[in-house]
Amino acid sequence: MTSETTSKSPEAAAVPPPGASREKKRVPQGHRRLLTRRDRVTLAFMAGVPTVLHVALVWVTALASIALAFTTWDGIGFDSIKWVGLDNFRQLFTDNPQFWPAVEHNVIWFVVLILIPTPMGLFLAVQLDKRIRFSRVYQTAFFLPVVVSLAVTGFVWQLVYNPDTGLINSLIGANKPGHYIDWIGNPDLNLWAVLVAASWRHTGYMMILYLAGLKGVDPSLREASALDGANEWQTFKNVIFPTLRPTNTVVLVVTIIEALRAFDLVFVFNKGAQGTELLSILITNNIIGESSRIGYGSAIAVVLLVISLAVIIPYLIATFRKERRA
Repeated sequence: MTSETTSKSPEAAAVPPPGASREKKRVPQGHRRLLTRRDRVTLAFMAGVPTVLHVALVWVTALASIALAFTTWDGIGFDSIKWVGLDNFRQLFTDNPQFWPAVEHNVIWFVVLILIPTPMGLFLAVQLDKRIRFSRVYQTAFFLPVVVSLAVTGFVWQLVYNPDTGLINSLIGANKPGHYIDWIGNPDLNLWAVLVAASWRHTGYMMILYLAGLKGVDPSLREASALDGANEWQTFKNVIFPTLRPTNTVVLVVTIIEALRAFDLVFVFNKGAQGTELLSILITNNIIGESSRIGYGSAIAVVLLVISLAVIIPYLIATFRKERRA
């Protein structure tokens, strides 16, 4: 037995077992390239073109605006660019009679959006979350103003506010000579008239955000609250609303951004004149207006950028901290 075993052992060692040969054949298959050269070129093109456009249209222009904010330039030839340091900001904060009213109007814009359309959007979301009949139709109807262009929305509301043939003046009887109410031309009314149109659109936006948040609420929380004898309002106040904290954060940031970048509606209404001044309107009027003070307009844009970053950066920091903890 020992001699046979000894004589057969070299042959057994020379012949690999069936499983080992199969494993050796499988190894090259695992290292096979999944992407062909054509696939890599396609992916590079699809990822590269948007990246180049984003860098060129966002980052390069933003950095150029920051640099131009410390210069004076009329936009004709690069030789006319002159370094002035902080003179644009000094003039902006002290000598511009439109700057501080524009800041005030942006603040009013934010306060109105957070106090009126945001609760309305939450109310509509709560009602639609109850799975009532034709809820899809209602969602589409309320969300339609968000899909429509702001310029189109401005034209529609111009017709509504028309002093002669507008809907509002016709309903209240103010479309007769001597009784006209000029909603757009009156400096005491035009800002609030624009805010009504902005709130009409913002309500649908808030509704969708809160509806998405309500869909993520655990149904067991509602069931437990019902078993404890809580009514609908108590369930919403003590159980549902606290779980919407992440959604409330998103809503707050979105509302601040909407208030800061407000432009289209005001520009369509009266181009930011007679009591509807906004920071975005001042930037546009100084950069592409008749005066073409690109350096001065860039200084206003930098101020708006700093205000935006002061809101966005803390939000991003808090979000990243939550992700790390999770």
